[in-house]
Amino acid sequence: MKRNSIAFLLLLSGYSAVAQVAAPAAPKARRATTARVAAKPVDAQRLDQLLKDYTADGRVPGTIALVMRDGKVLYRKAFGVDDLAAKTPLRPDAIMRIASQTKAVTSVGLMLLYEEGKFQLDDPVSKYLPAFADPKVLATFNEKDSTYTTVPAKGEITIRQLFTHTSGISYPVIGSREAKAIYAKAGIPSGIGTPGGSLAKSMDALGPLPLMHQPGERFTYGLSVDVLGRLIEVLSGQPLDQYLRTRLFEPLGMKDTWFYLPADKQARLAKLYTEDAAKNTVPMAPRDGMIPDYPKAQGTYFSGGAGLSSTIDDYATFLQMMLNNGTHNGRRLLKPATVALITQNQMGEVSQGNNKFGLGFSITTAQSAAARQPGLSEGSYEWGGIFGTTYWVDPKQKLVALIYTQKYPSGTARDLADKFKTAVYQSFVPQSAAEASSALPAAK
Repeated sequence: MKRNSIAFLLLLSGYSAVAQVAAPAAPKARRATTARVAAKPVDAQRLDQLLKDYTADGRVPGTIALVMRDGKVLYRKAFGVDDLAAKTPLRPDAIMRIASQTKAVTSVGLMLLYEEGKFQLDDPVSKYLPAFADPKVLATFNEKDSTYTTVPAKGEITIRQLFTHTSGISYPVIGSREAKAIYAKAGIPSGIGTPGGSLAKSMDALGPLPLMHQPGERFTYGLSVDVLGRLIEVLSGQPLDQYLRTRLFEPLGMKDTWFYLPADKQARLAKLYTEDAAKNTVPMAPRDGMIPDYPKAQGTYFSGGAGLSSTIDDYATFLQMMLNNGTHNGRRLLKPATVALITQNQMGEVSQGNNKFGLGFSITTAQSAAARQPGLSEGSYEWGGIFGTTYWVDPKQKLVALIYTQKYPSGTARDLADKFKTAVYQSFVPQSAAEASSALPAAK
């Protein structure tokens, strides 16, 4: 995704967030707190005005934002409507399609198995998924009939390369023209809004297809994390949805995070919008093989790269666990060393724009941090989803922030996420040494 890729899955949502205190340097961690800390009115004004502006003039129907610092909720509000026709207000606990935000969840889920010694990062994928043995790289492509020639890959795809999108695997629908044609002919789904079929069958079909470049050569956003989802199934012996529920969602209290929503939660699914030729916001119709209301289906395809729907509160809890170095409510899910692996550069000299990529997250470098003033600190990690969801964690500032909408494409709100980031730092992060020494806003 990162700009073009965020454009489909980010390439291809009553207060319920579980706020937690970030793990301190001392060995003994503080207990979590559910106390909400109110932002000072002057701090909240910037965000209020920004989100009011974008919803009042229809650039997005509605939006939800949440900001946590030092484990305390400083801001949690919804603006605009869920349903433009009925003018139903958007609720802060609305369930939204988070698309590529699924990638970080799947990646962390697989790292739980890493801690159990189930695999090593530089293992060849084919050791566990034989369909990926003897990979080939695309050499020539004929646009007229989608035929192609290949050359042998210089090496096997490794699990680390899947995590970092350096495997050479691309995407259907939003990938390169060659990948789109080759994957379409082979019936490979994007994993978003495609509830039929199975992950096992599709990944077996993907394995023999040509890579877009030599493994490890460059960053190519694609179905690599769907392959990781299938790897979880093979290593755990469980379907991906069951594994994530028992190993992550239930321990974290993420009750509203699902591939396919139970009947009693479907009414909270926010409506999905798009733009017509005149840039008017209109309901999204089926497109590119995607069914907009796919979270309400009785689906069987569990896309590790794009399939989940969730609330902003649930995902904030997941991110706070990461910021807490792997703990939640006094319970350890990940070791600090594993969190460090996940949130550090794992792609070597290859880059993703100005950023690097860890094991499931884009990592802010010194170069990209310097270009964002005020903005994410070096070492922050982030991503988002194609339908207008964005998140980041700034460990230096002990900050978790998210903004959710449900619109794709969103040409009229293309800059909302960046403006939100700026407003968050202007509002809640001290910008001078004198301010930095002052206390956080007191509870009201």
